[in-house]
Amino acid sequence: MSASRVTVRWPVNGLSQTRCLHQAPIARPQLCSSMRSMRLASTSTRRQEKDALAILRFLQQRRNSSSTPKPTPKNANESTPPMPPSKLIFRALRQGLSFKPLLSAFRGQNLRTLFRQSPEELVIAIILLCGCAAVSVYVIYAYFHYFQSEQFTRFPPEIAKSLRRALYYSNYAPDPKLALKYYKLALEQCPGSGLDPFSDEVIGLRIQIAAWLEGIGKFQNSIETLEALLVDCKKWVEVMEKGVRDGLVDKSGRLISATTQASAPKEGDESGAEEVQPENLWAKRTRVLGRSVGISVKLGELYADEHVLQGDAAGEHLVWAVETVLKELQRRQVEGLKEGEGDWMNPEQIGGALEALGNHYESKSQHYLAAPLYLQAVSLSPPNSCHTAVLMNNLAISLVQQPVQSPLDAPGNQKSTQPTGQSPTRATLLASGRSWALQALNTAKNIKGEGRTEECDEACAVAMCNLGDIAAMVGDVEEAKRRFQESLELSQKLGFEPGIAQAKDGLKRTKASPPLKN
Repeated sequence: MSASRVTVRWPVNGLSQTRCLHQAPIARPQLCSSMRSMRLASTSTRRQEKDALAILRFLQQRRNSSSTPKPTPKNANESTPPMPPSKLIFRALRQGLSFKPLLSAFRGQNLRTLFRQSPEELVIAIILLCGCAAVSVYVIYAYFHYFQSEQFTRFPPEIAKSLRRALYYSNYAPDPKLALKYYKLALEQCPGSGLDPFSDEVIGLRIQIAAWLEGIGKFQNSIETLEALLVDCKKWVEVMEKGVRDGLVDKSGRLISATTQASAPKEGDESGAEEVQPENLWAKRTRVLGRSVGISVKLGELYADEHVLQGDAAGEHLVWAVETVLKELQRRQVEGLKEGEGDWMNPEQIGGALEALGNHYESKSQHYLAAPLYLQAVSLSPPNSCHTAVLMNNLAISLVQQPVQSPLDAPGNQKSTQPTGQSPTRATLLASGRSWALQALNTAKNIKGEGRTEECDEACAVAMCNLGDIAAMVGDVEEAKRRFQESLELSQKLGFEPGIAQAKDGLKRTKASPPLKN
């Protein structure tokens, strides 16, 4: 009898193993078929066992990891605070305004692809991006250059805020009512902020209001603003000078009562030595008096404006300005400089006051009064200045239009101090006028570089026209025509309308009048 094998399974270390046991012999064909079926069953069983074993290992590892205790933080009871809304908003804005997608789109390969797909749209997008960048740069520049400039930062914050709004409604979004409201508010805030009503900040603010009123056509309101400011400045100067005469001001330029009350710094207190000493009364007088002269000159110009036409008031203010300048110069020469007084007006400022009064006399055909003022203004003006050529032209035309005998030299005038024999002749006046006109022409031509402005070219055209007028007065018609033609060509090239009109009028007069015989 042949032996037969059967498969028996039992677990060993959790794994099933198969062993063959000897049994009673069976028939051969039945034994082969049973062996094949048993092998197939054992293969599928092994696969299932492997999968189950993998799952068990995974579950065991998970149990082990969850069973290990985690280190507890020191403040276990404290929970992580939530992020504040401001940071959340900032993070959202930063992600939304990120330029990474834009930069990645403008890389070399992506840019070529976009250009091939839609070239026109790409060019328009680049132009729009450049425009937005330019606008952003301009806005930032305007903010720091204008709204954060020294003209605002020198004021306290509340006054600076009112001034920014006033200037916004004056220049950017014109609204006269709102601008005037904030200008008044800024003035009302000055005393509460401890600003001196005669400081440069407050006086400059009042002058700015007057200039704004003039710019919007409110000439009378501008005059009233400057008149009130001038009265306040004059009153302060008078009170200060009276205090000096009464002995209330010491040699250092401070009030005696304030000097006696001021105590020396205590021992160990070194802060007093580091403090900046404020200006004394003499320095303040120089500053306020100089401002008064400038305000008076401006009032003279406003009164002489075509919208006002009050010549007498203009003359009064201009005469007061010139007299004040000359009196102060004389006082300093006689008494000398006081302690801390500082310099008086510079030569250009003094020349400006003299020129303004000369223009006033010129407008009233009082050439005999205008010529000396122009002469003094020329002597105070820088030699290499276009405005010096303008003053020389004014002096030339004043000399040639002077009467041979001025009203001050008339026989019936008792105020005349000049002998009649010293009066200039007509030929002398014409020769002096021609000399000054030639000097104006040469001065304007010789100015080069940055110092040359349109005023130089216009001064050349006016000088040529003046030389033509003087030549016509002498009787040299050919010289007059040549000068007028040169002035006309230069004026047309510059687009200088007054010069064109004057040159054409001169040419008409030379054609109509026959040459004079000497």
